[in-house]
Amino acid sequence: MAPSFSLAGKTALVTGANTGLGQAIAVALAGAGADIAAAGRTLPDATAEAVRAAGRRLEFLHVDLRDSGACNGLVADTVRLFGRVDVLVNNAGLIRRNDALEFTEADWDEVLDVNLKSVFFLSTAAARAMLERGVGGKIINIASMLSFQGGVRVASYTASKSGVAGLTKLLANEWGSRGINVNAIAPGYFVTNNTAALRADAERNAEILARIPAGRWGEPQDLAGAAVFLASPASDYVHGVILPVDGGWLAR
Repeated sequence: MAPSFSLAGKTALVTGANTGLGQAIAVALAGAGADIAAAGRTLPDATAEAVRAAGRRLEFLHVDLRDSGACNGLVADTVRLFGRVDVLVNNAGLIRRNDALEFTEADWDEVLDVNLKSVFFLSTAAARAMLERGVGGKIINIASMLSFQGGVRVASYTASKSGVAGLTKLLANEWGSRGINVNAIAPGYFVTNNTAALRADAERNAEILARIPAGRWGEPQDLAGAAVFLASPASDYVHGVILPVDGGWLAR
């Protein structure tokens, strides 16, 4: 029997869904049948149009994830609007670049608050809601190549994404037996706002492309299959995985 990749009747809460990777994931989940609660600071107009074109519903929830106290309210609002939360995608993230010797405490704190602290508290809020309904659910974190590697000039980002990988495994250990799957996607080098500076640097861009076996930067839509898989019943026995979608970067 073929595994089910359908998300019909499900609701997915996706942070940072207004553009880039979050937008592509939200649209992919809608294409598989899910309604979308899109959380962030910016109206996701283009995402909403694509989700509705897929025949699904999108509601925007304004939130500043630098405030971890907003996480419980965000999940409560999703349940109020949709009656349920079946899938959480912790996608929202920040990056700050500077030499380690020049890195500021403000840039450290802001990145860790959004990229790691909010991931934990939003996951626990969503898990409580899932357990109250008694049907479990799926949590998908967005990790990074820097969950495996050190990188340069992105100290707080590397720390946060290494933390996301560890947190994914810890929560999978705690919640796997309770019907909640916690996994992560680790995108490689993708065409997003966060990588604009790298792509604009001709030398660095050439170095990156030379190492990617696929020979190109990833496009946000390249994450669609991994996101639907980890959100769907097809991944019911998958727990604590950090799934690279990297064009072969790590294999090189």
